[in-house]
Amino acid sequence: MSRILACVLGFAAVMLSATSVSAQSKATNPGTSLKGSVLDAKGKPVPAAAVTCQSSAGLRPRIVHTDAKGRYVVTGLKQDAYDLRATSHGAYSDWEKNIPLRKGQSKEVTLRLLNGNTALSGTLPAKTN
Repeated sequence: MSRILACVLGFAAVMLSATSVSAQSKATNPGTSLKGSVLDAKGKPVPAAAVTCQSSAGLRPRIVHTDAKGRYVVTGLKQDAYDLRATSHGAYSDWEKNIPLRKGQSKEVTLRLLNGNTALSGTLPAKTN
């Protein structure tokens, strides 16, 4: 009985270490991905900007958000060509189009926001009866 228990425990230890190694490999090698920064018109990082990533054919759109330093990562992509665009509070970047990715490749793309829609200044027009 104790031999069976020892074998089961040994097998469990081997399985746990294999799982650990596998998780570490995935963490250090994110696979096919796009990453980069979103900067405002003055070149400063933009936190919480929405980055849209889609295949250049318009398929599989995904949205990720930048971190506190304006950085984003889109992982788990397939080999394809991709388009990227960032938006934040009415400002937007131009589309970065046809970014080719091969399997296992990672590319870095910086997106720069243009001065987008801004609130109109002044007062609202008076109501007419």
